[in-house]
Amino acid sequence: MWRLGTPLVVVVCGALFVVSASSSDGTDLRPGRYTDLASLVQNESDDYALLQQQAADLKTEVDALSASVVDKTVRRIRREADDLRRPAGLTAARGPGIRVVLSDASVDKLEAALNDPDLEIDRFVVHQQDIQAVVNALWAGGAEAMTIQGQRVVSTTGIKCTGSAVTLQGVPYPQPYVIEAIGDPLQLASALDADTDVGYFRVDASLPEIGLGYEMELEEEVEAPAFDGLLDIGYAVPLTQGAAG
Repeated sequence: MWRLGTPLVVVVCGALFVVSASSSDGTDLRPGRYTDLASLVQNESDDYALLQQQAADLKTEVDALSASVVDKTVRRIRREADDLRRPAGLTAARGPGIRVVLSDASVDKLEAALNDPDLEIDRFVVHQQDIQAVVNALWAGGAEAMTIQGQRVVSTTGIKCTGSAVTLQGVPYPQPYVIEAIGDPLQLASALDADTDVGYFRVDASLPEIGLGYEMELEEEVEAPAFDGLLDIGYAVPLTQGAAG
C-alpha cells in the first residue's frame, strides 16, 4: 500500500505546484507585501496624479487651439469665462494665511482602543466631518482660497471617508491631513477658535488618553494651485412615466 501511496502523493503535489505556478503567472498568490494600507493609498494617489497631469496637458492644448479661433462671439464668451476663473478656483493664488494639520492618534492608542470595548474607536481617527468642520470654519473666517493635501478646494470638492482613508475629488489620501487657507491669518485663527465642531476635535486632541493630532500655524505665504480636475457635475435623472412603463 505504501509503495503505491507515496508515488501518488508525489504526483498530486507536483500537479498542485504546476497549477499554482500557472494561476499566479509568476506573482505571489498571497500578496502579503500589499498589506500596508497607507502604501496602497499613496500608490493610488500617485497614479491619479499622473493621469491628472496628462489631462491637464491635453486641456492646455485644447485651450491653445480654442484661443486661435477667430470669432467675435467665441472671444466674448472666453472673456466672460476668464472673469469667472479666479472666483471658481481655476487660477493659482498666493498670500498670507493659515495651516492646519489633523492626524489620527498613535498606533499604540489605536490598538488599545480596539482591545477595549469601553473606548469609542471613532474618537481616535480623523473623519470627513472633522476636515469639513475646519474647511467650513475657514470659509466663514474669510478664506480666499484653500487646499486640502495640496489639492485646490472648489465648490464641487467632495470629502468622504473610505475605510481608514479620506477621499478627496475621488482620490484616497492617508493621514495626516493638511489644510491650508489664504486670508487674514488672525481672522482665520479666530474663526477656528469660535467653531463648535472644530472645538470638539480640539478637546479630543488635548486629552492624553486619546491624543488626536491638531496643529495650527500662521503662515506668511500660502500657495494654492489652480484647480485642474473635472468641472462637470453628474447627477441622476428620474425616469419619466412613459419610459418607466
